[in-house]
Amino acid sequence: MKKFPHVYALLFIIIILVSLLTYVLPAGEYQRVEDPSTGRTVVDAESFEYVDPSPVHPFDMFIAVQRGIVDASNIVAFIFIIGGAFGIIMKTGAITAGLGVAVRKFAGREHLLFPALIILFAVGGATFGLSEETLPFIPIIVLLCRQLGYDAMVGMGIVYVGARLGFASGMLNPFSLGVAQGIAELPMYSGLAFRGVWFIILLVVTIWYVQRYAKMVKEDPEKSCIRDVELEATINATESGIEEYETRHTFVLIAVCLGFAGMVYGVFIHEWYINEISGFFLALGIAAGFLGKMGMNEIASSFVKGAKDLAFGALVVGVARGILVVMEDGMIVDTVIHSAGVWLGTMPTVIAANGMFVFQLFLNILIPSGSGQAAATMPIMTPIADIAGITRQTAVLAFHYGDGFTNLVTPTAGVLMASLAIVNVPFERYLKWVFPLLMIWTVIGMAAITTAAMIGFGPF
Repeated sequence: MKKFPHVYALLFIIIILVSLLTYVLPAGEYQRVEDPSTGRTVVDAESFEYVDPSPVHPFDMFIAVQRGIVDASNIVAFIFIIGGAFGIIMKTGAITAGLGVAVRKFAGREHLLFPALIILFAVGGATFGLSEETLPFIPIIVLLCRQLGYDAMVGMGIVYVGARLGFASGMLNPFSLGVAQGIAELPMYSGLAFRGVWFIILLVVTIWYVQRYAKMVKEDPEKSCIRDVELEATINATESGIEEYETRHTFVLIAVCLGFAGMVYGVFIHEWYINEISGFFLALGIAAGFLGKMGMNEIASSFVKGAKDLAFGALVVGVARGILVVMEDGMIVDTVIHSAGVWLGTMPTVIAANGMFVFQLFLNILIPSGSGQAAATMPIMTPIADIAGITRQTAVLAFHYGDGFTNLVTPTAGVLMASLAIVNVPFERYLKWVFPLLMIWTVIGMAAITTAAMIGFGPF
């Protein structure tokens, strides 16, 4: 398999192509007005007009990256602070030790253990965007699976697929849903009940898919799709890597659970947004550090490491915003919106909404960062939804399904490639194993978006 271009290289290629488009596409402009009933800024669908061309100078392409990072600074800072806070929590060892207790308790009862673990990782992905944080769990869960007579693919299904399911479901994920709803000017985490129904459907299907494969491998190891990898693997019967559970871990886990409850309360009751959530998670991380008996210096260094681990995704947001900067400077954003709006406006609402979903599915191969893709596309998708008669909530639904689903398979997803490397699973074998599940998810996603379009999924 040929090496896939780096995501930053792809983004800059897009910036170059978009800059060239400013010389080709006519410049145009909509008038933005405030809706007096809601206070939202909306596009006046009848106000589009072509204006004088404004092509982007080649040097301005490079400046656009800097300007994009500055424009997206609130989101970039948000990701860094959240990453730092979770770096502290992970350093306490409470998450790993708690998982070790659960593993020992359910050993021998895989029909309960595997669904419980998938649910655990799915809830983590759905609430605080568990992604890079899954990497320490991959070798532990794969080791457990091998000890119980399964293979590494079962472990990948439990940890990586489980977390991606939660991330894609858009329940309370601040990195994709939170950013997208903020750009669309929707209330933070609104539409939770509707998304929850489809989250449960996706969860049930995923558990069935993983359990079905696990049962087949248990009954006949020769049917493993990575049998040669398993034969070469060194099987270690111990639970090395799982920290011994201590009383301090209990305090940390209680604090984390109460912390998430507090975040939900703040968002729904006090209408917290990025600043408040960032500050809350920072306080939670520091509190967890002290409860985990970490010193001030260790807390600080863990915060820095956690933030560093998410630097890739944080900077992707800024670079992706550079695409929009170029389009705005060239005044072709509204031209694209007008053309897409006219095109989608001629279609039934259901087809137009699913067209958004398919567009996001393919775009995610180029921009695998949830926050980055939201920053790059939602400023365009939101007014298109207004013009096409699609609710903004439906547009956000199309975004976070499209963004999340193809992270199952895209080689530009750093966490996926790192996970496969850790357990020595070839990408092409994993792709063959997971692709049918991706197709099932896609059908379910279309059903959800179709339903949303038909019922006018809101609040608006």
